[in-house]
This record gives sequence, structure tokens and C-alpha cells, in this order.
Amino acid sequence: MNWYLAGIIIYVIVLAAVLLRILFETHSSNKTLAYILLCLFVPVGGIIFYLLFGVNYWRKKRYSKKMRENFGVLKHLKSNVAQYDKVSINAGTLPAAENAELASMLIRDLGSPLTSSNEVKLLVNGEQKFPEVLKAIRQAKHHIHLQYYIYECDETGMSVIELLIEKAKQGVIVRFIYDDFGSPSIKKKLEKRMTNAGIEIFPFHKITFYLLANRLNYRNHRKIIIIDGHTAFTGGINVSDKYVNKEIPGKLYWRDTHMMMRGPAVYYLQYLFITDWKFCCGKDFVADDAYFADPGKTGSSCLVQIAAGGPDSPLPTILYSILQAIYLAKEEILITTPYFIPGDSLLDALCIAALSGLTVKLLVPGICDSKFVNAASKSYYSKLLDAGVEVYIYQKGFVHAKTMITDGRLSMIGTANMDYRSFDLNFEVNAVVYNTPFAQQMRNVFFNDLKDAEKIDKERWLSRSWSEQLPEKIARLFSPVL
Repeated sequence: MNWYLAGIIIYVIVLAAVLLRILFETHSSNKTLAYILLCLFVPVGGIIFYLLFGVNYWRKKRYSKKMRENFGVLKHLKSNVAQYDKVSINAGTLPAAENAELASMLIRDLGSPLTSSNEVKLLVNGEQKFPEVLKAIRQAKHHIHLQYYIYECDETGMSVIELLIEKAKQGVIVRFIYDDFGSPSIKKKLEKRMTNAGIEIFPFHKITFYLLANRLNYRNHRKIIIIDGHTAFTGGINVSDKYVNKEIPGKLYWRDTHMMMRGPAVYYLQYLFITDWKFCCGKDFVADDAYFADPGKTGSSCLVQIAAGGPDSPLPTILYSILQAIYLAKEEILITTPYFIPGDSLLDALCIAALSGLTVKLLVPGICDSKFVNAASKSYYSKLLDAGVEVYIYQKGFVHAKTMITDGRLSMIGTANMDYRSFDLNFEVNAVVYNTPFAQQMRNVFFNDLKDAEKIDKERWLSRSWSEQLPEKIARLFSPVL
């Protein structure tokens, strides 16, 4: 009996200490509440979960050093591209003028230049992305940099790997960063072969034992390819056969969006890769002019800026950039996201926009790879519908694209979902394109996707039974820690 009582007292003391730590260390009130509820209603297991995934002591120690290194590389970047900022802002194009506050925020927060004279190409689904990627890799002369969250060793993945090995044998420098959580097959099957071929390859965070790895909570979700410092790819498409829609019985249709760019906008993506490379492998990287090559004349005047965020960012830049774009919109906001767990600030911004008379349309998946996340997402629809936001459920397959278009003039394409993980925990990157013709392309794709979507009927949705809503309400309680 004495041992039992002692155990209870020790548990209560530990629980109280953990709850105090949650209150003082967790800045988001939603996250704080979620962790507290988890610890209170899941004895022992909730505490273990928080200590493994919620404590940021490793993050502070590790990423403070990365922030200092980032600043050093950024100084070199600024010396190369600072002239683009003033020239681009003063160019007077309508999308840039209407969103000058957004551009200024990214310049001040990240040092991300607003660059002109870029050429951009919209790539819809893997069928359009991978031929362009293979073509660009074949043309590489100096270096190829790749960074992926999910890289699978299937037909699509191997076609890229074989070409990378070929280019490495030709003397092209090939560097590859993969996320150890998202791409376990690389380590098991290909890392040694690629290294033997002359490719430098490292996991962003090496995970030795998953159950005790606090670092797996901080995932590098970026998808970046840079060729010779002047051509780059980014967007939502990882490297896997599932992103290529072939006529195979039973294969899920995968709807996603990517983009290719040429020009000075590539410089900031290069900066992100270099800082991530220095962090994950610990090797010095001399960022000479070969990595910030003169893009030459692209034949286009497209304005592009890069928004990036992660645990090494002092501010939630991805979230702030989305909020600022919503605040600046005057007529229309079109959003596609596979995971929608917005938090109060984003939810309120969308509701305010709709109540102010703007057309706000949200496209989300009907088929999702996480039932729990999908249930949590549904819990937010009632407030949106009540404010006048139109919510569409994609029916053709799984919509994995992460895009936003405002007023038919500003576009965002990237890796960030509209959820807590992308805003706070993951390393993410979005391209912001200030260009009307490109935005119109994006807009056309969005409305084409609506043809394969079902619009939620407001009255029917709001009148659902409590038994239908209960699982969604429960899932929402834990949405900040999903």
C-alpha cells in the first residue's frame, strides 16, 4: 500500500511539473490546451507523448546554431541580389503594387528578395513535372541540388536516380538531402550506391531510434531541385509513382501542383538548400558565384519571391505570408489544401474576408490519407460556411496541391499545408508569384478542379446530427499536435 501511495504521489508531482512546463514553454494557446488535455486524460502515455514530441529543448539548442549559420550565408546572398528589391518594387506592375506590403514583409523578415525577370512554368501533376525534371537534369553542367521529404525507390524515383548517377560520373556535382522520416527506403536501398557513384547524400535529421527521437517531429517537408543555380523546381509533388496518374485499375488519382522557375528567384531557393546542407552534414560550403549564376535573359518579366519557414525561423513566416495575402485581397480568394487545420488567426481571416463581400472558395479532399486529420478539418467547415465561405470536397481522387490565388493576380505554390505542422514544426517553402497571366493559369486549374468536386450545402451541413459531429469535435481537440 505504501508503494502504491508513493507511486501516486510521484506521478502527481511529475504531472504537475509537466503541466507547468506546457504552460510556460508552449506559446500557442490551442497547443497548450491540447497537450494539457492529453496529459490529463491519457495517464502516463500523454506525458510520454509530450516529452517525446512537444518539448522544444532540442529545437532551441540545435536550431539556434543553424540560425547563426543561415545569417552568414544570407549576407552573401544579399550582396548578390539586393539590387533586385528596389528595382522590382518600383517597377509598378499591378500585382506587385497591390501586394507591396506582402513583398516588404518577406524582405524584412527573411531577407527574401522580390526578383524580376523570372520565367515560370506551371506543372500540373507528376505527368507534367517529371519529364521537365529529367530534361533539366540532363542539361546540368555544374551542379544538381535535390531536397525531398518523400522519395520512393520505385520506377519514378529510380529514373531520377539513374540519371543523377550518370551526371555524377560526368563530373557534375550532385548533392541530395532527404528526410529520414519521410524517405526511409533511400537509406535502406540506395544511399550506399549513390555515395559510391560520387553523389553526396545526407538525411536532414538522422533518426536512429524512432520511438525516442524528438527530432522526427521537425521534418524537412521541402521539395526543391536546383540546376546550375539558374533553374529550380518546387511545389507539392514528392518523388513517387503515386504522383503519376497512369491508367491502372484501382490506382488512386493524385491531383497535385508544382512549378519550374528560371531566373534570380532561384537564388533564395539555393540559399535555403545551402543552409540546410551545412546543417545536416556539418560540412563547410563555399557559396561562390557558381552557385548564384547569372540567369541571363529569360525573356520574361515575372516577379517571384520565396517564403520559407521552419523551426529555425523566429516568426511563423509561412502563416504570416498567407494571412497578409488574404488581408490584401479585394475580390477573390481561391485555396486548395490537402490538410486544413487553420488555427484561429487563419480561420478568422477567411471568415472576415467572406463577410466583407469577397468570394472565398476552399477546395479540400474527400479522400484523405489520414482519417483523423480529415475529421479535424471538417470541424472547421461550419464556421466557414456560416460566414459565406464556399467549401468544395474533391471527389476524383486525393487532392494534394497547396495553392492560393488572390484577385486573379497573386499566386502561391509550395510545400506548406494549411495546418499547425506546416506553420510551426516543418521546414517549408512557398513561391509567391506576382503575375497576372500566371495567376490566371492557376485560376483556370482551380475551377477545372471544381468540376470534380462537390460543394457543401450549408443548410444540410449545419443541420447534421450530433453523432456525426462528435468525432470531428474530438479530433479537433488534438489538431494542434497532429
